[in-house]
Amino acid sequence: MYKLYLLFVLSLAGVLAKNEDYIGHALYEVKTFNDEQTQYLDVLVERLNLDVWRNAIPRLETGLILVPRDLKVVFQTELFKAQIEYEVKSANIKEQLDLEDELMSAAAAASRSNRSSLFPFDVIHRYDVVNNYMRDIANRFPRIVTMHSAGRSIQGREINYLRISNDNFQSRTKPVIFLQSLLHAREWVSLPASLYVIESLLGKDASLVRDIDWIIMPVANPDGYEFTHTNSRLWRKNRRVNSLPGCPGVDLNRNFDNSWGTASSSLACSDTFHGTGPFSEPETQAIRSVLNQVKNRLELFIDIHSFGSMILYAYGNRQLPPNALILNMVGVRMAQSIDAVKWGQHPNYRVGNIVDVIRYTASGGASDYVQSFGDILSYTYELPAYRNRQDINGFLVEPEFIRQAGFETWEGIKAGAAYVLQRTRIKNSN
Repeated sequence: MYKLYLLFVLSLAGVLAKNEDYIGHALYEVKTFNDEQTQYLDVLVERLNLDVWRNAIPRLETGLILVPRDLKVVFQTELFKAQIEYEVKSANIKEQLDLEDELMSAAAAASRSNRSSLFPFDVIHRYDVVNNYMRDIANRFPRIVTMHSAGRSIQGREINYLRISNDNFQSRTKPVIFLQSLLHAREWVSLPASLYVIESLLGKDASLVRDIDWIIMPVANPDGYEFTHTNSRLWRKNRRVNSLPGCPGVDLNRNFDNSWGTASSSLACSDTFHGTGPFSEPETQAIRSVLNQVKNRLELFIDIHSFGSMILYAYGNRQLPPNALILNMVGVRMAQSIDAVKWGQHPNYRVGNIVDVIRYTASGGASDYVQSFGDILSYTYELPAYRNRQDINGFLVEPEFIRQAGFETWEGIKAGAAYVLQRTRIKNSN
């Protein structure tokens, strides 16, 4: 017991130390009333290179912006000039980051002492643990599951994924569903959603493997994800060393080849830096290679992110794809399935074109790229922020919500899979 306590204390000391860079950083909730104020805020955010957690929508939704301690006076002065209302939600975000670490460390310690579950869903698992889990699953279910590497990250980590199929992807007529998570490194709660799908397909919902081939890539950005555990919890990009010193990383969800570079940042320091060209990053190249293998059978693609309780579809330039009505209909079905089982304090999911829902343009996204293939159902899921505690929200995760995040997201994915099966049967009958 003493050794377990000592390990807990040492691990807690380590995670608390990594948050030192966030001392004094404040999280602001801002409220805009018209497009002019919103545009002013967008320019200010770009000029100060601030971390936007949620964009402000005039009169509809407040924005959340993280501001470094040395820019708070400048930021508040500019808001006052533009008559933009604001509230400081957290004067020192380090306190919330430390709290998340404490909760996660306590959950991990409890999980180690409780052997009732081989793979617990009350902690956020590290990259190596996820890989070992996928390898173990492939060994335990060799007739159904195979583990593959799509390539290596910029720092040389394997980008692994599972193929789940009852005929090893030999059929030419079965539809394929592709799910990925953690393209943005800090969006931890997206990981249990992917892992829960694996557990469900090999357990209570195994019937969905009979007529559908599945691809699941739990950690699409392994370098960035590890960096959020060891150095900077709120890191978003990959770990590319850019030509501008002190500004590493490329936003992988702006690096795909669909309207690349038109609604993203060319500044390396920006969180939405699109890279030097479409597919300049090995991580996006790896995803593309897997997509190309199943392009002719791909029916449903879901890129799982957080946060915001949204199901979004193409395109990020406000143009709608030819199958927009179907995308919206299936999106609503998925959202309703999640809403039926979600926690009461969470808002209902919103469904729609990314620009109509979030009110800003974005280019080079994964789901937009897949939608450009043609008559495919391609979505971005934005999982909810856990707001039961006032001091844990946004990208931060409380262990109590981890299993629920996986469970409710899977209900939405199942609704999408049901439509895929229905559509496939109609196709095959003609």
